[in-house]
Amino acid sequence: MLRFSGKTVIITGSGGSIGRAACLRFAREGATIIGCDIDPVRAEETELQVRAAGGEIHSLQPCDLTDPHSADQLIAFALTKVEKVDVLYNNAALAHFAWFADMTFDMFSQTLRDELDLVFHLCKAIWPQFITQGHGVIVNTASVSGMIGYEVVPGLAHATAKSGILGMTRHLAMEGAKNNIRVNAISPGLIRTNQSEALLADPQWAERMQAKVMLPRLGNPEDVAGAAAFLASDDASWITGTNLIVDGGTTAW
Repeated sequence: MLRFSGKTVIITGSGGSIGRAACLRFAREGATIIGCDIDPVRAEETELQVRAAGGEIHSLQPCDLTDPHSADQLIAFALTKVEKVDVLYNNAALAHFAWFADMTFDMFSQTLRDELDLVFHLCKAIWPQFITQGHGVIVNTASVSGMIGYEVVPGLAHATAKSGILGMTRHLAMEGAKNNIRVNAISPGLIRTNQSEALLADPQWAERMQAKVMLPRLGNPEDVAGAAAFLASDDASWITGTNLIVDGGTTAW
């Protein structure tokens, strides 16, 4: 399928496990990719992999999206490479975990900056462009942690940030509809990534987390990338303001 032929897709956190899978998936479907990451080495590795697979990618790194000026710079960078941006996939995030008794306000605030504020900044930066074009798609990354609690995950700040993304998504969908801007969210469950591998190495933690998953395997980055590609594509042209749960059935029982 070439659902994104002639289209440009911004994918933040392009050096991470899910970000890289998304870059490869969207490029395979014909998109020109604009990537960015705070880690220049991993972002450059993604660039090499996309180009080796025959895709087109331009990437800005290091890029700290918690700074609104960096968000503006990313959009400006994109528009030096392409005439328009069709899709913004807000994948980048950095969670900070602690049980409430041990959590300081600084830790809580930092998680909101690293998981919620950066989504606001980039949506704010792209919004005028989408209005001028008369169309645009935003896919935000939330989490099932924004919907349920995991007994073994000290994720109060993370859950708060991801709940905020769900609320932001619904409201932006409402405001954007009159300008043909669609805004949806994805809520992944337990996904095997570079970050989760260390936790999964703990047999007790892994057993309790996997017991929540209905299907007989963990999620992988490609599962999330496929969901993002669907929501970003014209196959989802009448879907907005929704949250697509990609959790292997975790929240269904």
